[in-house]
Amino acid sequence: MKKIINADLIEKLIDREDLPSKVEVLAALERAKELKGIGLEETALLMRAGRAGVCLDEIYQASGEVKRKSFGSRIVLFAPLYLTNDCINNCLYCGFRKDNIEVDRNSLSVEDAIREASLLEKTGFNRLLLVAGESPKSSSIERIVEIVKAIYQNTGMRIIHVNAAPMPIDKLKALKASGVGVFQVFQETYHEETYDKMHTTGPKKDYRRRLYALDKAMEAGFDDVGMGALLGLYDWRYEVLALIAHARHLFEKFGAWPHTISVPRLQPTVGSPIASAPHPVSDEEFKLIVALYRLAVPAAGVVVTTREPAVLRDELLHIGVSQISAGSRTDPGGYSQDAERFDASQFKTSDHRSLEEMVAYIASTGHLPSLCTSCYRVGRTGRSFTETVSHQEMERYCLPNALLTLKEYVIDHANGSAAICNEVIERNVSLISDEKLKKATLAKFKEIDAGKRDLYF
Repeated sequence: MKKIINADLIEKLIDREDLPSKVEVLAALERAKELKGIGLEETALLMRAGRAGVCLDEIYQASGEVKRKSFGSRIVLFAPLYLTNDCINNCLYCGFRKDNIEVDRNSLSVEDAIREASLLEKTGFNRLLLVAGESPKSSSIERIVEIVKAIYQNTGMRIIHVNAAPMPIDKLKALKASGVGVFQVFQETYHEETYDKMHTTGPKKDYRRRLYALDKAMEAGFDDVGMGALLGLYDWRYEVLALIAHARHLFEKFGAWPHTISVPRLQPTVGSPIASAPHPVSDEEFKLIVALYRLAVPAAGVVVTTREPAVLRDELLHIGVSQISAGSRTDPGGYSQDAERFDASQFKTSDHRSLEEMVAYIASTGHLPSLCTSCYRVGRTGRSFTETVSHQEMERYCLPNALLTLKEYVIDHANGSAAICNEVIERNVSLISDEKLKKATLAKFKEIDAGKRDLYF
């Protein structure tokens, strides 16, 4: 079996000190703009150039261009919903770890989860990411499936994704059958020695079990999977190249890039023996990382959460991010509370803007806030999604569908953001080049005005 991560190759690439020429950098960027992805050698070349300041502006500009070619101007918004902070693993960086006596444990009942999802729906969210620690008692597959079905049945939430522990194929099939869209498993660190040090006890200590979890998910029928490396545990250059190698493995084996690449950076948490990141990642390095992910894996939704400060997240909108969370709580039951409970949270959030504040800001930058979930309804997932993006056809669907959900948002949820959202809608309707599609979009606007919801192409 071919190894997913060739550690020797990655170490050789990050040990190289030769400085690429401007010609080499620009040539690599032109290849990235073809939306076919670039390999580890070219990614490492751009990494060396970016760290040295060679063509850094051009790298950022190319990353933004690849994002626009792939998804247009849209920025997808979502919220996490933490089901439990109970866990049987001892991950040194996590507030949920088993031996943490400082965390205030809490697990949501089915009724609690419905209440939390309903609160998020009332603010305008259409998609949720359910997050659970690994606990046979509090986050078994049976409990997660029960909660997924209950949220669909008792709220208007349109798509639910899940971030959970690796599962056997039969359990994954049950999760998929419940209506889950994307299944996420983050490797945390791809460096095996660091992985072993950070995961002291529990099933998560098994590096290979975690590494092959996404293969199993796709074999079980998940078209879309999500990955991520927790930046700060080891040299970020190794983590980035290893994650891209993982993404390329999935593409070569299943014909689809990962649906999402999350870019989390280690943040403080109550009860962690790690007071600060062993390998700190600066804001400038973080921006380069986002750009490299976008250039190397063009069809992936590059996700930056509220772990990061508002100023940095705002900059990243122009560099390649296509998905962003808003108003997040990382403590189970947090949306029902007046304030974030740091002693019950997985980590401390930094950007506390509400969904409406994020919608208004995104609109003010010329981007298009999107609450769309249409791809999951019509089968634009997995290989189909990857091929649609690579042929630069996704914008045809993204633009009108994002406008339809923004139209809904303005009517049902917007207060101070209504004016700027309406300006964005009017401006973007004019950008629909297909006159038949434009006419159909305007017709659906009228249906929304008349009270219909969840319309899409």
